[in-house]
Amino acid sequence: MARLTEESKNRNEAAIRAAMERILKGDLPPGGKADLKALASLAGVTRTGFYPKKNRDGTARPGAYQHLAEEFERRLEELRDAGEIIDPRLAQIGRLKTQNAELKERVVARDERIAQLTEFQTLAISRLTAQHDEIERLRRQLTDSGTVRRLPGAAGPIAPFGS
Repeated sequence: MARLTEESKNRNEAAIRAAMERILKGDLPPGGKADLKALASLAGVTRTGFYPKKNRDGTARPGAYQHLAEEFERRLEELRDAGEIIDPRLAQIGRLKTQNAELKERVVARDERIAQLTEFQTLAISRLTAQHDEIERLRRQLTDSGTVRRLPGAAGPIAPFGS
């Protein structure tokens, strides 16, 4: 590969700084996020310049724009620490996590309410069954024993309660 001239390196650095400012202000490309890939794409440079290289003898040397990548990551972290989320996807993830937690709480509350209502329903049915059994017992007692007498002036069968 051909080496960068000082002029093209300066031009690329200016493009990277301009792209960095755009991203840090929240002006992201569609589908992009606040990362080095988007920075390289907006600046029109390859990402390889942001990472360290190895010489032929195995020693490491910094990438051509590694200092700008480090500056970008540092400034991005400062903004995140200050509570200014730049990446709209991160804001959406945070919002969805909050919404998910709220929905989980609602499901737990609903399950507790359903358990309470089921318990009440069981108790109500049990009580109704006991009352029905008592009514049936009393009716059988009425028909089985001849000890029940009609009161004078009664015009006919006993009317049901509430009629």
